Amino acid sequence: MNHSSKQATALTGADHARLAHPLDLMPFFRRWPSSTRRNLLYTLIWNCGLGTALTVVDVLSSGSDRLVTGHWLPMLLISNLIGFLIHLGHLLANAVSGGWPRRARGLPRLVFSSALVGSSVLLGLGLGTALLNGKGLAELMDNRSALNQSLVVAAAIALLMYLVTSSAERRVAQAEEKARQQELIASTARLLAEARLRALQAQIEPHFLYNTLANVVSLIGPQPAKAQHMLERFIDYLRASLAASRSDEATLGSEAKLIAAYLDVLAVRMGERLRYRIEMPDALRQFAIAPMLLQPVVENAISHGLEPKVEGGEIVVSARAEGAYLILQISDTGVGPGSTMSAKPGGGVGLSNLRERLRSLYDGAARVELLENQPCGMTVRLMLPLNASPTSNPSAP
Repeated sequence: MNHSSKQATALTGADHARLAHPLDLMPFFRRWPSSTRRNLLYTLIWNCGLGTALTVVDVLSSGSDRLVTGHWLPMLLISNLIGFLIHLGHLLANAVSGGWPRRARGLPRLVFSSALVGSSVLLGLGLGTALLNGKGLAELMDNRSALNQSLVVAAAIALLMYLVTSSAERRVAQAEEKARQQELIASTARLLAEARLRALQAQIEPHFLYNTLANVVSLIGPQPAKAQHMLERFIDYLRASLAASRSDEATLGSEAKLIAAYLDVLAVRMGERLRYRIEMPDALRQFAIAPMLLQPVVENAISHGLEPKVEGGEIVVSARAEGAYLILQISDTGVGPGSTMSAKPGGGVGLSNLRERLRSLYDGAARVELLENQPCGMTVRLMLPLNASPTSNPSAP
């Protein structure tokens, strides 16, 4: 599991609001998942940072030269007392009320924060004053000027805490949603890769696989060299098919190698009944196409054109550039119309499916034509734009 998915897991459920610490507003501090120890440490860092900032303001306004002993250390003590009182108050309020402060939003949240921060500021100032100079909370309450000043500070801190915490919670929610989306994308990509592989594997027709292995077994004794050649080409075909499953694009050259390996295997089994040619100019071999675009058409030409014909025939796969199009043709001298792109179960993709695939890949810029050969057979002609590459999922059947 990657970091984003771990973060998403850590920030889910009813604990979401409770996990938002003011420091979660900064991406650096969101790197670690929420925990009791982490939040206590973050509160310490926050208190010290706020105390230091208030010290600088106090020194600049008073002009005192006793920076450390006169300002910074007392301010650190009081800011930590107030900060940890607020932290403890949140924990107690959530425990007592069944988590209401975690779920509160808007005005109720502001009122709760103001009351908690105000009381924490007064109590923290009283405790800090008592520790520093022996004056207790009662004396602070009697001093109206100091009390009013403390209430103003409490209100400012309450508003600051409300704004910062709310902003932090929004950032945490955004980070959680982003992590979930990234995990969903990664999961979808894995499923797509698996589906693509299954689709490509399914295109190896069972009878082709079984017949090939059966032929290899039958040739091992009388013709071992022929059996070895058949098995080697079958391995080449499987390797090329699996390679196509790992890429969104192929080239005419790689498609030609796949088709050649497939036809070589069949040629051993069909003997003189199968003849084939692949006419692929070197200048076009690097042209990008969708993987397994031509091979299913070749399968159909064999299964429904040449195999049903007693004397077999020839299949020609060719490519040429013509104007703004790349012309790909699969021609056979098989039994004729209605066979090459049959929708019969087990016969591979049909003509309508091929057209739909090209429509999605090339946004309607590609065409498919089905032509009758003379004196027999069929030609499937694919016209692909030379200035465009496949844009969608090429492995979709």
